[in-house]
This record gives sequence, structure tokens and C-alpha cells, in this order.
Amino acid sequence: MKKSVFAAAVVASFVASNIAKAEPQAEVLHWWTSGGEAKSVAVLQKEFADNGGTWTDMPVAGGGGDAAMTALRARVLSGNAPTAVQLKGPAIQEWYEEGVLADISAVAEEKGWDTVLPASIAGHMKCEGSWCAAPVNVHRVDWIWANADVLEANGIAMPNTWDEFNAAADKLQAAGVIPLAHGGQAWQDATVFEAVALGLGGPEFYQQALVDLDPAALQSDTMIAVFDQMRKLRGYVDGNFSGRDWNLATAMVMNGEAAFQIMGDWAKGEFLAAGKAPGEDFLCASTPGNGYLYVVDSFAMFDVDGDDKKAGQNLLADLIMGPNFQEVFNLNKGSIPARTDVALDKFESCAHTSAADMAASSDEGSLLPSYAHGMALRGAQAGAITDVVTAHFNSDMSSADAVKMLADAVANSL
Repeated sequence: MKKSVFAAAVVASFVASNIAKAEPQAEVLHWWTSGGEAKSVAVLQKEFADNGGTWTDMPVAGGGGDAAMTALRARVLSGNAPTAVQLKGPAIQEWYEEGVLADISAVAEEKGWDTVLPASIAGHMKCEGSWCAAPVNVHRVDWIWANADVLEANGIAMPNTWDEFNAAADKLQAAGVIPLAHGGQAWQDATVFEAVALGLGGPEFYQQALVDLDPAALQSDTMIAVFDQMRKLRGYVDGNFSGRDWNLATAMVMNGEAAFQIMGDWAKGEFLAAGKAPGEDFLCASTPGNGYLYVVDSFAMFDVDGDDKKAGQNLLADLIMGPNFQEVFNLNKGSIPARTDVALDKFESCAHTSAADMAASSDEGSLLPSYAHGMALRGAQAGAITDVVTAHFNSDMSSADAVKMLADAVANSL
């Protein structure tokens, strides 16, 4: 028995040694093809090369990752999975359930990932207790952005409650200013909806309704109030909102055509790229209410053959979670590092607010996954909710009817 244990240890040591000596290889599938994102990936590529690795880039543009997922499925079905793939939320677990993800626990445990990641975010990176993905960043979704000059000219402060927002919007509308810049696309409607649900219902309600899909929460008076507020917001957008891209809505705030936008912190990247300064040209604050809604970009490692590819996965995982890449990537992306120990000296004030709020929300149990951005629910359930939200936003449907439709849609999607 002792000989058998000793032999197994020798074999394990030999395998680990061979992987360590192998030249790291990584084929990386992602959809980061825009300017700032491409720059960030280039930094990771350089770090990988500087550590003796060979990187094969597989960018797939379009569809917010939909095209990339189509390409991935074809590769996996043909038995030729990429080394690492940009994935997020429940999609990681779905691929794990298909038995195609690799275990990178050795790297995660050696580097102490559990000690530098918020517990809820670390949970997304684990598959039945083993680490299977590495997080790149944290985007906060529940932000409200404002044109500082427009608010000052109209004697308006950033709202702390939805009633204050409504009063400010009424005042702006009377002055001929579009209160809310919005793009009429389903995911943008969902982004606003989940921020309102968190703000009016609180973290516990959000968890029950949009994470646990509790029928009582979905049909509650609180949910009716959420749709009531969505109806008010519909009245604050301009008549040309249908089909507008989110960045064009951001531009409306930037140029003073509109006062507010409710959007994730990728909007901040637009302001900064245009040379606008937070606190001077534009203002940022969480949407009214308590809690923090997040979406995390991450890379999952797929089960591959060859010591060189396994070495590539280990190196890539280590570099993704490295303080340097976490800093550089997020400075370009508008998000904040997933690691809580990365210095924020180079980040602007909105990022400092986001990091402080994330830490406080993690301690309070109100750090919550965004349903609208693929972190809280699988596709069928998220799609069912969004279909109802958009149908309500673009019609005269009553809040009571919307709530009934919502409960039915979720039940039919399960």
C-alpha cells in the first residue's frame, strides 16, 4: 500500500514537472475587439509572451458574444476546444455540466484567490468547489450618469430616491430638456428594470424575484410598483429612443441634450474617451436604493490535451489574476479590478466609489449578480423576464397585467 502511494506521488511529481517545463501554449477565444478592449488583450498577450508563452488569438466580433459562443460550440463538438474562452455567469456552469472544463485549482490555491476576491464573485468561478475560471473585472450595472452643467443650470442635485428622480425629471421636462437618455433595445430596458427593482424592493426582494425566481415576489405589490416606475420612466425618454445604441444615449448626456442615463460603468469609458472629467463635466452615482449589481468578465479553461496547453492554462490564469493586468485592463474598460487588493491610485473617482460600494455590499450581503447581463440566470429565464419588460415598456400594458405576464413567463421557462 505504501509503495503504491509512493509511486502515485512520483508520477504526480513527474507530470507536474513536465507541465512546468513545457512551453506554454494558449489559443484564446474572446470577443474583445473594440479599441480599449483590444489594447487590454494586447497587454495580456505581451505578458504571456514575456513569460515564454505562445498565444494564438481567436477574436470573434459581433453579437455581444453570441457569435463567439456559436464558434465555441462548433470547436467543442469537433473535439478541438480552445485553451481558454471568455465566458461569464451561469454559462460557465453550463459548460462544466457538459464535462469540458479544466480544473485550475492548483493555481488559484497557490495564489490565494479566495483571499482577494469577494465571496459571491469567487463563487461564479468555481464548479462544484473546484476553480474553473479566472475573473478579469467587475462592472457595476446600477449607475446613473448625469451632465453636470444641465443639472446645475436647472438647480437639480443627483437623486437619492426614485421620487427625487421623478421630481427632477418633471422639472427638466418642463424646461425642455430630455430627462432620460435611453436606447430602446431589450437589454437596455432590462438594465433599467433591474436597477429599479433593486432600488424599490431592496436587495432581499431582488434576490427573491430576479435570482431565486420566487413566484410570490414576482407577483407582489412591490413588483407592481417596479412596473409603475418603469411606466414613469417611459414618459421621460424622447420619441426617437427606439433602437438607439447605448453609446449614442451616452452621447446625448455628454452634449447636454439629455440630463441622465441609467447604464453600467462602460458608459464611463465613453465620457473619459471624450476627455470629460468626473465631478466636473459628468456626475456618477448609484441608482436610488441600496445594493450593488455586478457583471464579471472571466475566462474559463477548457479540457485540452498536451502539457504545453495545460502549462498555458496555468500561466494564463495566473496572469489574468495578476495585479498588473487587473489594473491595466480595467483602466481601459471602465470597470474595476476583481481583486480587492489592487491599488486604485490611477483610477478616477467613480471607480473609487464603485470599489468602496462593492466592499460594503459584500460585507452586507447585498452584492448581487445582474440578471440583465447574464450573471444571475440562465438564458431561458432571463429572456422570459426581458420579453415582458420590453413588452410593457413599449405599450400601454398595465402594471398588474405585466406582473401576471411576468409570473407566467418565468413559470413556462423553467
